[in-house]
Amino acid sequence: MYRQQILDHYRNPRNYGELSDATFSHTGENPSCGDEITVDVVLNENEAIERIAFSGDGCAISQAAASMLTSELTGMTLNELQELDRDDVLDLLGVEVTPMRIKCAVLAEKVAQDGAKIYHGELDELEQTTIEG
Repeated sequence: MYRQQILDHYRNPRNYGELSDATFSHTGENPSCGDEITVDVVLNENEAIERIAFSGDGCAISQAAASMLTSELTGMTLNELQELDRDDVLDLLGVEVTPMRIKCAVLAEKVAQDGAKIYHGELDELEQTTIEG
């Protein structure tokens, strides 16, 4: 069912871990599947993502999407991050994702975007990203 690339990113995630010197960190969850992801971001002076890491647990789709997305985000500005939408993540995965699994696929994207909004003061820093639906 899952393409080999998804299984590879799930079994051997890229950018997995924590960044102790993160400019910002944010955590989110998908209660319907039990996925939880924390994203740590280090920005450079131009507000571009210099380094990014994720940690947490979840299904193959959420973990593979986080691995693939964090690889793509390196070098992007926060404005470019905010412009991403669910189709960008689904395109990265390269497989048809059922409606129930879309929340799993976009969790890392939403966590990173909400973390950037908190960094800019647009969201309450105590808010945790929760994808429900």
